Amino acid sequence: MACMKLGSKSDSFKRQGQDWFCTTGLPSDIIIEVGEVSFHLHKFPLLSRSGVMERRIAEASKEGDDKCLIQISDFPGGDKTFELVAKFCYGVKLELTASNVVCLRCAAKHLEMTEEYGEGNLISQTGKFFNQVVFKSWKYSIKALQCCDEVLKYADEFNITKKCIESLAMRALADPNSFVEHGGGPMQSPGGSVLWNGISTGARREDTSSDWWYEDASMLSFALFKRLITLMDSRGIREDIVAGSITYYTRKYLPVLKRRHSGSSSITPLSSGSSVLLSEEEQKHLLEEIQELDLPCMQKGLLPTKFFVDMLIIAKILKASPSCIENLEKRIGMQLDKATLEDLVMPSFSHTMETLYDVDSVQRILDQFLCMDQTMPSSCSSVEDGNLNGSSQSMTAVAKLIDGYLAEVAPDVNLKFAKFQALAASVPEYARLLDDGLYRAIDIYLKHHPWLAETEREDLCRLLDCQKLSTEACTHAAQNERLPLRIIVQVLFIEQLQLKASVAECLPVLGSLDGRSRKLGSDGFSGESTKGAWETAVRENQDLKVGMDKMRMRVCELEKECSKMRQEIEKLDKTTKGGGALGSGSKTWENVSKKLGFGMKLKSHQMDSAQKVSSLKSNNENVKIEKLKDVKERQGKY
Repeated sequence: MACMKLGSKSDSFKRQGQDWFCTTGLPSDIIIEVGEVSFHLHKFPLLSRSGVMERRIAEASKEGDDKCLIQISDFPGGDKTFELVAKFCYGVKLELTASNVVCLRCAAKHLEMTEEYGEGNLISQTGKFFNQVVFKSWKYSIKALQCCDEVLKYADEFNITKKCIESLAMRALADPNSFVEHGGGPMQSPGGSVLWNGISTGARREDTSSDWWYEDASMLSFALFKRLITLMDSRGIREDIVAGSITYYTRKYLPVLKRRHSGSSSITPLSSGSSVLLSEEEQKHLLEEIQELDLPCMQKGLLPTKFFVDMLIIAKILKASPSCIENLEKRIGMQLDKATLEDLVMPSFSHTMETLYDVDSVQRILDQFLCMDQTMPSSCSSVEDGNLNGSSQSMTAVAKLIDGYLAEVAPDVNLKFAKFQALAASVPEYARLLDDGLYRAIDIYLKHHPWLAETEREDLCRLLDCQKLSTEACTHAAQNERLPLRIIVQVLFIEQLQLKASVAECLPVLGSLDGRSRKLGSDGFSGESTKGAWETAVRENQDLKVGMDKMRMRVCELEKECSKMRQEIEKLDKTTKGGGALGSGSKTWENVSKKLGFGMKLKSHQMDSAQKVSSLKSNNENVKIEKLKDVKERQGKY
């Protein structure tokens, strides 16, 4: 731990029983009593350092006593702190640490040990240590703040407590990875490697989470812890972090109720080594102080519902004040929609032990939630319209939760009919989208309470809306012998109406299908005719393809003949240009004319053939398209 060394002389103080003596060789001329301890000292070292001691010694000297006696009551830190002050006045070696600097600072202020009575007096030395060591370290600030509890009146008067809390709040808002003293870990080099004995190991410290200060803050008394988190909240620290610190502090100092499935309960600490066992009176006082916290995180549902439920159970075990229990029930009711069935199943701690479960407390919690929900009148209409907003969703969730709770407590044979009925009737009708959960709870209650009168059974079953029962629930209810006969008849009537409505919805559909089938029959278009039309169309299409292939082959043959005739004409043209005999020329031209005549006929025949092919092709395509259209129209009618 960091310290500041003061003084240079060796220790000359010795204790004998309840008396301290300074063995400097000179006889003491003043006795100072601090509580039950007496200090036999000398006047000059004291009056040369303290304004208060100077005045007190002067007053005692006026009385003419050779050896004056001064009694100091309510001294900051008691006789242990005065011992250190006396050693400082004599110049004896001592160390300022975070553990003793608060008491020494308060004592120095109380004795007026200012610079007027010597340079480097105790006030300036303690102030220097605070500024250079304590306020620059999270760990030392926590330690100093813990010591403020011993001299809280003086620490508040001299603003020591306030400065320590401000130092802690400032560091809690800062990045915890930027300083390392809070965890006591090794220093970290700028490159990120951990330095040990000047050697870089290459290791890196893991990033610190936002709850790193919870354990340190939990070592404070609740009065100082409350002031710390209040200042943190006002400085802008996240509300969920503040809520987490409250949960951590509470679970450390208050036992957590361990609920078993058998219904028995026992109080055990949260975890071994992390909890502090307090007396029952201290626990009750702490519980009442925690539930009185007025912070935003306590109002916005940031603390889990289970946290308040556990506090409520502990409050009843410790017999806390009625106002404390009422306040906890209100806090649970404000966020009942976030509770679970396990949270509500609280054992009863009444002296009479009439019931196994605390149904009365759940009733009050539900009433608180309903009172809060009444401020939102749109809940009912939104549920009925099917548009669930935030409020209606919460109400629906609470209705489902209460139905589950009723089913859980229904087997208790000691549960009175009036309590069960009142809790079931407290949930508004619009909050239940289905009544299956309520029906299940009523059925279980009737099963375990067979002695109920018929009128009580009917009153209980009147809470059911048979129109909100599912098909499975209606089937079960129609065969349930535990239900009153009137309810069974009503369920059967509802089933008949539902069946009639279903049949009525199906009749128009069947009528339309029957009309379509008749229309198809009158048109004479059946499945067999459709099949025949398709086969005919396919066959005609194949015939068209064969005809087109034949025509294409014929055109190719004609083109070959035309190319041969063109070659012969070119040969005759070359012969004429060569200047042959007239006779031969006339024969040649005769042959050419014959050839040309044949060629003209061939050309005209080719043109006629091409026209026939194109006309045949277009006719075949038109026939094909018309037949396909006819088939599609028939399919559309079908």
